[in-house]
Amino acid sequence: MNRDYPLEKVRNFGIVAHVDAGKTTTSERVLFYTGSQHKIGEVHEGETTTDWMEQERERGITITAAAITCFWTKTGEPDKKDTSKKFRFNVIDTPGHIDFTAEVKRSMRVLDGAIVVFDGVAGVEPQSETNWRYADEAKVPRICFINKLDRTGASFEDSYASILDRLSKKAVRAQIPMGAEGDFEGVVDLLAMKAYTFSGSMGEIVTEGEIPEQYKADAEKYRAEFVERIVENDEAQMNAYLEGNVPSLEELKATLRKAVINNQIFPVYTGSALKNKGVQLVLDAVVDYLPSPVDLVAVKGTNPKTGEEVERKASDSEPFTALAFKLQTDPFVGALTFFRVYAGSVTAGSYVYNANTGSKERVGRIVRLQADKREEVEQVFTGEIAAMVGLKDTKTSHTLCDENNPIILEQIKFPEPVVSLRIEPATKADQEKMGMAIRKLADEDPTFKVTSDEETAETIISGMGELHLEILVDRMKREFNVVANVGKPQVAYRETILGTADVENKYIKQTGGKGQYGHVKIKLKHLEPLDPEAKMPKNVSREDHFEFINNIKGGVIPNEYINPIEKGIKEAMTRGILAGYPMVDVSVDLYDGSFHDVDSSEIAFKIAASQAFQEGARQAKPVILEPIMAVEVVVPDQFMGDITGSLSGKRGAIEGMEERGMNKAVKAKVPLSEMFGFTTTLRSMTEGRGSMTMEFDHYEVVPNNVANDIIAARK
Repeated sequence: MNRDYPLEKVRNFGIVAHVDAGKTTTSERVLFYTGSQHKIGEVHEGETTTDWMEQERERGITITAAAITCFWTKTGEPDKKDTSKKFRFNVIDTPGHIDFTAEVKRSMRVLDGAIVVFDGVAGVEPQSETNWRYADEAKVPRICFINKLDRTGASFEDSYASILDRLSKKAVRAQIPMGAEGDFEGVVDLLAMKAYTFSGSMGEIVTEGEIPEQYKADAEKYRAEFVERIVENDEAQMNAYLEGNVPSLEELKATLRKAVINNQIFPVYTGSALKNKGVQLVLDAVVDYLPSPVDLVAVKGTNPKTGEEVERKASDSEPFTALAFKLQTDPFVGALTFFRVYAGSVTAGSYVYNANTGSKERVGRIVRLQADKREEVEQVFTGEIAAMVGLKDTKTSHTLCDENNPIILEQIKFPEPVVSLRIEPATKADQEKMGMAIRKLADEDPTFKVTSDEETAETIISGMGELHLEILVDRMKREFNVVANVGKPQVAYRETILGTADVENKYIKQTGGKGQYGHVKIKLKHLEPLDPEAKMPKNVSREDHFEFINNIKGGVIPNEYINPIEKGIKEAMTRGILAGYPMVDVSVDLYDGSFHDVDSSEIAFKIAASQAFQEGARQAKPVILEPIMAVEVVVPDQFMGDITGSLSGKRGAIEGMEERGMNKAVKAKVPLSEMFGFTTTLRSMTEGRGSMTMEFDHYEVVPNNVANDIIAARK
């Protein structure tokens, strides 16, 4: 079986934005104009295609990234049915809410490009910055779309300035709007120097015309700026331009394409998705400037058997290589594993090799996705995004490949959860179902963690925020028929040490027969917290930021006992000295000890190390750490004083204020423990007109009075 679309005509891109910037509305227009659906669903009516979960439709927000395959023929092509002119789009509509940021992170990992949508009134918002940072990390080329230009208070220039100021100086106008707010009538394309208007019931008729007189001067000024930015990326064109020769439209487009793919330019488009203006021209830009899989560098990975670096080119003839980036439980077909093919192809009914687990799995069926609908396919080729049905052991971030040519691709790194809840089944019948539901949800969502409190035997679930956990508990009820009682949200505190300690511990036990003997000497010290993107040394694990140094010389402790010693220390770190929270940012140096020929054992050294660590932690100035959140509150001017006062009263540090359209935005760093229920308080303080976003920033030492309360609450 051969591919039905050449690889050069495939575009994998995501639509990303801050919550409520019009991202899902834009996705619905993409589906309508590409012919994938015959009517446009609206978010406010709860009828969208990509927001297909009940909770998404009820709340008007996107929770899970939805994948869609559709086809696009460029605007102005006379024969829309000519398949040789069509491009295949694999589109992922991602969530904008910070609690579901893992969906954006994992989507960025498998996308080749992105349309970043901005609210024309608010401009760049906090989650826009987070998403932009994720795209920078993944080196994803971007096109900007300033949306909602029809709204009162909308300003293309202010929003554009906020992109330059807060995201990147590489952004440049590719279009300018004709009018704004109620008078917004269309856009001017600065390369083609043409005006475009949109008519018909759904804006499906795109009319190209001459630029109206009142916009000509601006268009010429900004075109010169745009052309200069483009030719800077090509020496020959630059020299010709300086001599007064402006390159042709085709030459400019070709150079701009290279610059966009290399992240040298982020072209800025504009329009109003809700009013059906401008979306088709953004889709043309996806074709013209975002990369196909062929345009990208070969994907690199590691051979699990040899440890050598290997690479795979984007070609159907290369060995099969794919990354599983998302798991989803489907009520009709069971477990779905979303995957992106980087090289080769895979057929339904064949076997794939999981390089992370070393096991083979049979691919039952392969489905191409239309959000919540499925189209079964026999084979999937390089550059495509699809889902396999029936894989049992494959988890998020696992590499699927050809067994004879194994490769492990770089794993997706997810942020650690910061909010916890105690949860228990309402009845005996719910108990078993709850265990299964939690396991399936944890497989789907890497930022959802489940632990058990050893002392109380209670189940504790942790996530990225109150909304995240609320949705997960709601999904348990709806999808798995589990009724659960939940406690109040709790903060994911951590413990660390600020001082040093040098301790010795002997574990000796005589019981008549063979005894137990383990003897260790260790030094403890504080490790400076890691930058989230820092490359990890080999002996340091990221999750708890723990360093173990083996300085044993001359075999005073045999090699076979070193691993149990490290295990004993790690187990001791799971329960801190002050309040039983996990310990982080600790370095342990094992430098001496002794052993007994007969009585020494792995368990004796494990216990000796664990006890030594606990003793050392007590001596080394133990402290409790709390998560500090980056908070941004947007409110009308008259409420500013109340809001800053309220945040300061919550131990918050105000970092700045700025104009945001008709409102003011306050930025602050506030402990998470003080922020529970603040959304409700904010609504009542601002007559329902304030909004807030919050995202984890860093951990910080808790003040003494607060630490005493935390310790007392745990006893």
